[in-house]
Amino acid sequence: MTISVTDIFSIGIGPSSSHTVGPMRAAKAFVDSLPATPHRVKAQLRGSLAATGRGHASDRAVILGLVGWDPLDVPLDAEPRADQPIPTTGTAQGPDGEIRYELEFINEPLPQHPNAVVFSAWDNNDECVVDGAEYFSVGGGFILTRKELDAEVEKDDEVPAGMAAVDGESEVPYPFSSGEELLRMCEKSGLEIWQLVEANEKVLHKSDGGIDFVNEHLFTVWNVMRSCVTEGIAAKGHLPGGLHVPRRANQVYQQLLDGGHDTSHGFHAMDWVNLYALAVNEQNAAGGRVITAPTNGACGIIPAVLHYARDFQAHFTHESARRYLLTAGAIGMIIKQNASISGAEVGCQGEVGSASAMAAAGMAQLFGCSPAQIENAAEIALEHNLGLTCDPVGGLVQIPCIERNAIGGVKAINAARLAKIGEGTHHVTLDNAIETMAETGRDMLSKYKETSIGGLAKTLGFTVSQVEC
Repeated sequence: MTISVTDIFSIGIGPSSSHTVGPMRAAKAFVDSLPATPHRVKAQLRGSLAATGRGHASDRAVILGLVGWDPLDVPLDAEPRADQPIPTTGTAQGPDGEIRYELEFINEPLPQHPNAVVFSAWDNNDECVVDGAEYFSVGGGFILTRKELDAEVEKDDEVPAGMAAVDGESEVPYPFSSGEELLRMCEKSGLEIWQLVEANEKVLHKSDGGIDFVNEHLFTVWNVMRSCVTEGIAAKGHLPGGLHVPRRANQVYQQLLDGGHDTSHGFHAMDWVNLYALAVNEQNAAGGRVITAPTNGACGIIPAVLHYARDFQAHFTHESARRYLLTAGAIGMIIKQNASISGAEVGCQGEVGSASAMAAAGMAQLFGCSPAQIENAAEIALEHNLGLTCDPVGGLVQIPCIERNAIGGVKAINAARLAKIGEGTHHVTLDNAIETMAETGRDMLSKYKETSIGGLAKTLGFTVSQVEC
């Protein structure tokens, strides 16, 4: 299995990559797999998708996907709208026409994965054409069919849906699936991490235009990240969903401009990092267009740190942003292959922890660190997010998610700084931290893995039904 940096950084809509982007892609992939557009479709959301599906807009995402919308280009105001109640049965229209739909929420997960959507379809004569097609949303917007998931478990060579396949019989010149292999490849080739990833991407996207295609994608990613910050700062009011969480980015921005923040203790740069993360994650919580980096729940960390580099590091250019993203992408690939980036699988350590590690690696690259120091930076950030639970209050990607991104961004910068003053040698490797994260996720009680029945969600006492009122 080969993952591309274009998969790690994809464009979607909020509030969740695994619960919004993934289900939309799954629904569209299901309908596209049929010989004709069905007259009626039933979608059964299972496990975590059922438990927090309404708060994460999984119901709306499935309906949008069924009628032909894709996360990349779906209008933010497409029907059914995000700010309106969505019935479990009805009719929807989109680019592919009109479909009758039925949604069912079953909290019991399928044994293969906590995020599943099971589809059945009927034709115009009300004859069932497909019964029980299973799709799994495995984090970061990635989806797998049942066949693909089984193949991945069996270590098959099939490439899951949503991932880039190697052209023809070609192989990437510098294959790596662990931090150790990545460092060995760098040492053997004399390349930096971003250069090594770039060489692989040339082969992965040979039929798409090679590195020019990848560069265009990465510059689009950077542009979307900047737009998220700008739009998030400009927006006012409260976030949707019933918790009445106020948007804070605009207020923080005005305080920074007016000098209202206390900067006497040298925290000026950190205040801006907090602002950038708040702005992006408030956009995500409102259903805006964001970059899965590597997930929507953690989408503010990588852009916040990249904005920090833009504003507080000398000689920053578009090329700096490209190298940052290529380096961060390498770490995301390793984590995705060896653990998980899904909060429903391993808790928030897989989302905010992964994003913080990726941002730390990217920042260390811009600090001029060696590959060993970059690996160390990623390890430090991930190690100190181990055990982090996913407990969104009321099933909404707001509390504690938004502030958690701000903390994760600052933590990433500090991890890069710690690595920079070191020599890249340390007791705990990135692979050690990833292995620990995977094992911790397996041991973690399911109520702490994106079900909104444990942690802060339980303590604050907001159920999904309460916040929907």
